[in-house]
Amino acid sequence: MPVSLVTTSLVTTLRAAGCVFAEDEARLLLDTARTPDELDAMVEQRVTGLPLEHVLGWAEFRGRRIVVDPGVFVPRRRTEFLAEQAAALAQPGSVVLDLCCGTGAVGATLDGVDLHAADIDPAAVRCARRNVAAVGGRVYEGDLYEPLPDTLRGRVDVLVANAPYVPTDEIGLLPPEAREHEARVALDGGTDGLAVQRRVAAEASDWLAPGGHLLVETSERQSERTVDIFVRAGLNARVVTCDELDATVVVGHR
Repeated sequence: MPVSLVTTSLVTTLRAAGCVFAEDEARLLLDTARTPDELDAMVEQRVTGLPLEHVLGWAEFRGRRIVVDPGVFVPRRRTEFLAEQAAALAQPGSVVLDLCCGTGAVGATLDGVDLHAADIDPAAVRCARRNVAAVGGRVYEGDLYEPLPDTLRGRVDVLVANAPYVPTDEIGLLPPEAREHEARVALDGGTDGLAVQRRVAAEASDWLAPGGHLLVETSERQSERTVDIFVRAGLNARVVTCDELDATVVVGHR
């Protein structure tokens, strides 16, 4: 079958499955599949609801391909703003700590830094190690600061955390791709969505170097409470936003 007919048929199939960006997805699937049989299998996975990034095995993030394994939280476009804010603060050789790292996408796109990352989800850690190792970083498995080497204490220049911030009662409102195919621990931020942020901020000063920064992604409606969490933890705090990406980041300074 001519390529044009394959493309048209694929777009039709994806549209029927409810894929909003069917043309773009068809192009990515065609570019990634190595054989017709592999393409058929990938299309079947996609139309049954598997996130496109899990089907492809990668996601584009800040112009780079980030490995995304099945079940692992898919890096969002809005989180590129978090990474950009961290990049603006990180100097060559800065010690960077990426907590709740997921795939490790944020840290892996920061060039020339001494990168450390951690996540509690074993699947995320395995995935992050593939991305972070490519830039010479290290990934630890455990709950927030618990698995980190004590030698990092008081030395972190930039601490970035894309901690979950969806309130528990709102998990059911998320798109099926997220709530059915991503780890619950990567989505659930507790009763008000800020439980993990509180834990991150509470210990941040123990790990930050003098003058170090803590950056956390949050929502616009939660940002004032996130600022209060930072202030209570002894940090100066400010809110930065990006309308284009619908992104909100709170930046704390020790």
